[in-house]
Amino acid sequence: MEKSNGRVLIVEDDMLLSLVEEKLLKKLGYSIVGKAVSGEEAIRKVEKFNPDIVMMDISLKGTDDGIDTMKKIRRFSSVPVIYLSGSTDKHSIERAKKTNFVDFLIKPVSEQELKGPLVKAMNINKEADRNLSYAS
Repeated sequence: MEKSNGRVLIVEDDMLLSLVEEKLLKKLGYSIVGKAVSGEEAIRKVEKFNPDIVMMDISLKGTDDGIDTMKKIRRFSSVPVIYLSGSTDKHSIERAKKTNFVDFLIKPVSEQELKGPLVKAMNINKEADRNLSYAS
């Protein structure tokens, strides 16, 4: 089995975009641990798969948007999140800041735009792992 740069959960309610994002992530060397189309599904999958990174769409099926979903995930996980949005709505960016995100990207995203935020997210994980090992 080839080594992965990290394990990503894709949260995206547009199936076509979900496939495009999966293709980009795989091309960049990341493995996909799961996909979700709603906030509720995303929460369950973060609990089940404990991904290294969550790629979160802002608008989702169901009652919660991506930001509300991350607020709920933050109650039990500090997983790095990269938001994807169809718009540069300032209100959404302000709300997203409260969830301590890695980046807020505007769709559609390119391989080049994803590369930096993914590396940054994995570095956050490595730093957290180091801090945990010092603490124990």
